[in-house]
Amino acid sequence: MHKFGLIGKKLGHSFSKRYFTQKFEQEGITDAVYELYELPTIAELPQLLQANPELVGLNVTVPYKEEVIPYLDELDETAARIGAVNTIKITNGKTKGYNTDYIGFRDSLERFYPATKHSRALVLGTGGAAKAVCAALQNLDINYTILSRTAKPGHLTYSTLTPERMPQYQLIINTTPLGMYPAVETFPDLPYQALTPLHYLYDLVYNPEETLFLQKGKAVGAQTINGLAMLHGQAEAAWMIWQKA
Repeated sequence: MHKFGLIGKKLGHSFSKRYFTQKFEQEGITDAVYELYELPTIAELPQLLQANPELVGLNVTVPYKEEVIPYLDELDETAARIGAVNTIKITNGKTKGYNTDYIGFRDSLERFYPATKHSRALVLGTGGAAKAVCAALQNLDINYTILSRTAKPGHLTYSTLTPERMPQYQLIINTTPLGMYPAVETFPDLPYQALTPLHYLYDLVYNPEETLFLQKGKAVGAQTINGLAMLHGQAEAAWMIWQKA
């Protein structure tokens, strides 16, 4: 029996177990199971692997996408460049980290947003998911600015994002957990009154399907998308990696 799973701190919101269990049933895959592994700290990963020698693949979710790297034997080139891992392949006890968030986001964004050479994106957040998003934007030649809570070189802060600056950024991507269940009343602190039908709002959050961030965009006619398409894309890319010899 091949065992796959998800590691993270709190996994009650996880879509992965449901997705892969359904996939195994639909595709007649009878020699695989997918489990959830909540780890209080990433330092417990070696013990998890030792206790579960049948594990051949793991997904990684918050807050361990960056913290997991020192515990891996090897990094895929793209994951090393991004500095975050969401997929681990385990072969003969050796671990190799990959980033399929990058693939899932890039492919879904291409279907959602009609990029031009003048496109500019605003990326909300600085975590592991934000790193994958920024790598995909670079790949697609979309200029971007990172918006963070604290002042850093080259970043905007929420306090400096004025309504007058909003038209510069046609694409706004939320990589933070703001709005995620159960804290559905939260949302990024933006000058929403400056949004127009020319804006495209992408929220990596998928539960609920429509966050307040997206609702506020939709109210003024902006185009919106949640993180489900990205999730499906990254999951399928992870499956492809796990199936490679």
